[in-house]
Amino acid sequence: MIYVAKRLNNTRVHSNQGIWWLLAISAGLILTTESVVIGAGLFAVVATVTASAITPLATLVILLILAPMRTLILTEANTQLPIDIGQLLLIGLFGFWLGTIIIRKHTIMSSLRWSPVYIPLLIFVVVISISAFGSLSLGVWFNEWLKWIQILILVTTIVSFVRGEQWIWLIFGMIVAGTSNALIGIYEFFGGSGALHLLINNRFFRAFGTFGQPNPFGAFMGMLAPLGIMLTIGYTLRLFHKSRTGQRIVYTDFISTIFFALSTGVIILGLVVSWSRGAWLGFIASSFIILILLPQKLWQSVLLATGMITVGLLIATSSFIPTSIVSRIQSSTQEIFNIHDVRGVEITSENFAVLERLAHWQAALNMATNKPWLGVGIGNYEVAYDN
Repeated sequence: MIYVAKRLNNTRVHSNQGIWWLLAISAGLILTTESVVIGAGLFAVVATVTASAITPLATLVILLILAPMRTLILTEANTQLPIDIGQLLLIGLFGFWLGTIIIRKHTIMSSLRWSPVYIPLLIFVVVISISAFGSLSLGVWFNEWLKWIQILILVTTIVSFVRGEQWIWLIFGMIVAGTSNALIGIYEFFGGSGALHLLINNRFFRAFGTFGQPNPFGAFMGMLAPLGIMLTIGYTLRLFHKSRTGQRIVYTDFISTIFFALSTGVIILGLVVSWSRGAWLGFIASSFIILILLPQKLWQSVLLATGMITVGLLIATSSFIPTSIVSRIQSSTQEIFNIHDVRGVEITSENFAVLERLAHWQAALNMATNKPWLGVGIGNYEVAYDN
């Protein structure tokens, strides 16, 4: 990785000859291989290495897009990778980042930058580190703790090389990942999965994207949808501002606005077809908060909040929303306000989903009651559940 980065860095001033040589070689590989799939895969690898050697940001964007497809790659790929695609790209990101530091003759410490995002992350890492003293299984605790150390290193890496307007590429990668997953989910909703246990009203199927389960897929859609909404609003306002002030509007302004608007619509549709009540409620709450914080003046926020609540109540009491969605949301509110001891309750096919949630909530409350200070250890919920 470091060698490739050095070669590309040395040839950049000569019309990026290294890039063209690598792409030409990869194109030749496609022509010489018997399988188009293998050739295309080799081309993708060479193109990824080439782009990543120019800037680690390319690896990060690819990581954001491919990491959510881990389950799909594991189940559908003919050749199994030694580690999952997310971990593989994460190692590549660290490698190209270190290579960039070396060829620029910097030190790691001089490349690091402070960011406020470290504060909550470091606090959380400290708390879960202390939870090791109350952990029921140190092995399980260590595996979960190691994930958060990886996240801390990943955040440190991103903050060190993503600067200025480059942040938009991070957002672009996340939106592309969400859109591609949403399209897969929409296909599954109309019968693409054929999973009978996810059947809705004997007609449609709950979408799960590439996650294997509808709820994490819905959570993924629910986190990206508010982000997409704000990007659409931001780019639209920028277009109006440039038009009003007489600034030159370039074609990329239109393309970006249309891309984020269409992608956000697809992601919201993916959220709906996930049929995840928690994701729906989370999306409604988060969208409400970010929209009322959008105005710069308090009275505007109050007026906007009042209007949104009024419109929401009118829509909820009208026949605009399908009955199946209304009953789905109502059942979730009934569960929240109907918490009771579920031990000994007879389990049926009708009450299984509700009892399962209540049992998990009850177990979590009992764990917190029995070990209020140190808890059972990060990642040890399943270990402690039977007790």
